[in-house]
Amino acid sequence: MQRHVSKEDWVAMFREIGLDDEAMNAWHRLFESRHPEGHEDFLRWLGLSPEQIARIRANSR
Repeated sequence: MQRHVSKEDWVAMFREIGLDDEAMNAWHRLFESRHPEGHEDFLRWLGLSPEQIARIRANSR
């Protein structure tokens, strides 16, 4: 059983339900605005580098 879901897996699932890049960016903006610490925790859980996390969070503000 796979316990970790990679970034690529998340993107694939989002694409399968019809989310494009704009919709995924909107999802990040909403997550960042409502739960900034949880958003950061999620990005860390994905295994992203600190630089990637900083970039995503900055683009989500």
